[in-house]
Amino acid sequence: MKLTIVDYNSGNISSVINSFKEVAQNKVNIEVTSDLDKIKSSDKVVLPGQGSFKSCVDALNSINGLVDSLNEFVISNKKPLLGICVGLQMFADTGYEEIETKGLGWISGKVSKIDNQNGKYKLPHIGWNQIDIIKESKIFRNIENNSHMYFVHSYEFIPEDKNVISATTDYSTKVVCSVEKGNIFGTQFHPEKSDKIGLKIIDNFINL
Repeated sequence: MKLTIVDYNSGNISSVINSFKEVAQNKVNIEVTSDLDKIKSSDKVVLPGQGSFKSCVDALNSINGLVDSLNEFVISNKKPLLGICVGLQMFADTGYEEIETKGLGWISGKVSKIDNQNGKYKLPHIGWNQIDIIKESKIFRNIENNSHMYFVHSYEFIPEDKNVISATTDYSTKVVCSVEKGNIFGTQFHPEKSDKIGLKIIDNFINL
C-alpha cells in the first residue's frame, strides 16, 4: 500500500511524518511529496495543516495542479484522505481567518473563530481535551470515548450537515473535532501529538 503525506510548505510536519512511519513500520510505503503523479497513484493521502486557514489554502494553490489532483483523488476516485488540524478545516467552503478565503468545498460549512465568551476561554485552545465520540467512525475503532487528544487551534469547522460530525470536544461550546464523510476523514486535534491513542487513530486510518 502506498500512502502519501502532502508536503506543500505549510509549516513543520515532521511529527506527522515520524508518527506515520512509526505506526507503518515499513509495511506501508510512505511518501512525503507534492508530486501530482505520486499523489494520484496513492492508495491513501494525509493532508496536514499548520498556521492560518488562508496561509494553508494559499500554499496549496501555489503548487500548480495540486488542488485539482486532490479533488480527483477525493471526489472522483473516492480514495481515503485524512485531514489534520487546518487540513480538516480546508474541507469547508469558506474560512474567516484573516480574510474570507475559499476552501476546498468537500464538506459544506465554514471555519469561524471559537467563541471565547469575552476572554473566558483562552485562544488559541492549546493542550489536552477529552473528545466525545458521537457516531461510529472507522478511525475511532477501539478508541474509548472521552479519550484525551492534543489540540492547538483558535478556529473551528462548523459543517452544515451535522451527520458528518464524528466527535466533539467541550471548549466554550461543543467544538467539532472529528468528521467522517464517506472516504473523507478529518481531525481538528493532532493524532501525531496525542500519544498512544493518537497512534491508534493513525493505525486505524492506515488499515482502512
